[in-house]
Amino acid sequence: MASSTPASPSPSKVLLGDIIATTNGVPSNYIRPFSERPNLTQVQSSEDSSIPLIDLKELDGPNHSKLIKQIGHACQYDGFFQVRNHGVPEIVVEKMLQVGKDFFGLPESERMKCYSADTSKTTRLSTSFNVTNEKTANWRDFLRLHCYPLEDYMDEWPTNPPSFRSDVAEYCTSVRGLTLKLLGAISESLGLKRDYIEMVLSNHGQHMAINYYPPCPEPELTYGLPGHTDPNAITVLLQDDVPGLQVLKDGKWIAIHPIPNTFIINIGDQIQAISNDKYKSVLHRAVVNCDKERFSIPIFCCPSKEAVIGPASQLVDAEHPSLYKDFTYTEFFGKFWTQKLGNESTLDFFKTTTPINYQNQR
Repeated sequence: MASSTPASPSPSKVLLGDIIATTNGVPSNYIRPFSERPNLTQVQSSEDSSIPLIDLKELDGPNHSKLIKQIGHACQYDGFFQVRNHGVPEIVVEKMLQVGKDFFGLPESERMKCYSADTSKTTRLSTSFNVTNEKTANWRDFLRLHCYPLEDYMDEWPTNPPSFRSDVAEYCTSVRGLTLKLLGAISESLGLKRDYIEMVLSNHGQHMAINYYPPCPEPELTYGLPGHTDPNAITVLLQDDVPGLQVLKDGKWIAIHPIPNTFIINIGDQIQAISNDKYKSVLHRAVVNCDKERFSIPIFCCPSKEAVIGPASQLVDAEHPSLYKDFTYTEFFGKFWTQKLGNESTLDFFKTTTPINYQNQR
C-alpha cells in the first residue's frame, strides 16, 4: 500500500542513498503509477523455472561442440544464461564487490566528486537512469566507468577507496578475457566464424556500472530499474547474494536468485540484430526490497562507435529476410539516450518495419 503522505526528497540532496537518510518513506517522485508497478506477488521463483547454468570448464576441451550447442540454445530460447568455471579468480571477484561497496560507503562529499548528469561522460556517478529525461525516478545510484582500453580511462576513476583503480582494473581485464571467449562461442553457435562478432564490433569498448540499490520502505511502489533490454552486445553481470534481477520469460517475470561463483550473461540488442532475431535481447528488470541493500556490477561489451551493425549475410536468405537496416553504434546509442527506459526498444527503430512500443507487448 502506498503511504498516505509520500515523503518529499531533500532539496539539497542529489543521490538516493543520501536522500533516504533524511526521510522515512518513499519520496513522491519515486512512486510509480499504479499500472506501472512491479506487482511482486505474481513473480515466479527461478527455483521453479530457471535460466540455464552452463559450465565453461570444457569450452576448449573435447566437449566444445556440446557447449556451443548449449550456449546457442540459451541465446535462442532464454536470452540469459549463467556460467560457472568461467576463469575469473574468486579473489578478483571478491575485491571488486568489496571496493564497490566501500565506494558507496564513502561520505557524501567524497562521492559527489564523481557526480554528473551528463550521459556522455566516460566516468560518472549518477542516480536513477537518466535524470534529465525522467518523470519518475528509479531506486538506484550508480557509478559508471569506461574501462577499455584501461590506459585511456583509469586516470578518470576515483582514487578513493585507495585500491579502487587497481582492483577495478584487475577485474575488468579478467572479465574481458571471458567476454572474448563468449563472443567466439556465440559466433560459432550461429554457424559463423569464431571471430565474426568480434570483428563486426571492431575495436569494441567495455563499460561497467557499480549499481547500489538501498533498502526501500515500500518496494512494491518503485523499481531499481524497470523492464528494459541492454543496448550493447553482451552483458556479464556480477551480483552480490541479495536477489533483485528478474527476467521476462513466456510473459511472466522470473526472479533469478544469485548462485555463488557464477556470472549471469545476457544477449544485448546488437547480438539480436547480428543474429537477425534468432537470438533475443530479453526484457529484464531490477526490483528492490525493504531489508537489505543490493549491489550488482554489470560489464557491457559494446561495439566501437563507428561499427556498422546489421544481420550477418550468412543468416539472411529468401526464408529469412533481413529484419534490420544497417546502423552505426553511434546512431543507435544516440537514440537510446533520448528514450525513457522501459517504454521502447531502441532496436525497433532500426527494423525494416514500423517501430513497436514495448508497453503494447506486455
